Amino acid sequence: MQPVRNCRSGVLCVSLAAGTLVDGVSSCVTLAFVEIRQSLNQPHLNLSSVAAENRVVQFSNLVGTTEPRASSGRNGAPLEQKPAIVERQAQTETVRQETFAPVLYVMGYSELEDALRLQNDVPQGLSSSIFSNDIRETELFLSARGSDCGIANVNIGTSGAEIGGAFGGEKETGGGRESGSDSWRNYMRRATNTINSSRELPLAQGVRFDV
Repeated sequence: MQPVRNCRSGVLCVSLAAGTLVDGVSSCVTLAFVEIRQSLNQPHLNLSSVAAENRVVQFSNLVGTTEPRASSGRNGAPLEQKPAIVERQAQTETVRQETFAPVLYVMGYSELEDALRLQNDVPQGLSSSIFSNDIRETELFLSARGSDCGIANVNIGTSGAEIGGAFGGEKETGGGRESGSDSWRNYMRRATNTINSSRELPLAQGVRFDV
């Protein structure tokens, strides 16, 4: 069985915000993330936009650094921040927050049910994904006992959504759905019509009273 990664997003639209990885591989995967990040030598790839200055302060507090990590762009361009990966041993109030800054929290787990509890134990519920070759795990993730997000993906990331699917989230990131099968609700109303073309007056569902 391949290592399972259970992901939850809810910051910067559907950017990945937190990931849980199987114990024993989480450190290796985190190190691989760091190496990939360091291999990007282009300056414009090493920065991510931040919505406001207070988010920069919040970000610095979260990652435990006082190093100036933000810069103000020209002509009122957004502030920019260097991305960070933060390993956590357990779910915390810090992890539950929407930071709106480029930070990825990584936590380990031993059983898939533990990963699902970590993922769902947050106020956000926009997009999620699982990486696994075990159909039992993926079906559990997609079931009512699995992800409580509005979007649940298998073996693809949390970013974006297929054009034919209904886009939207649950909990604090809820607010209905747009596009997909639910889009008609914005333009139509539901009505139930029963048309009788006979000369009789039947009861609903074929009920008969023989008297």
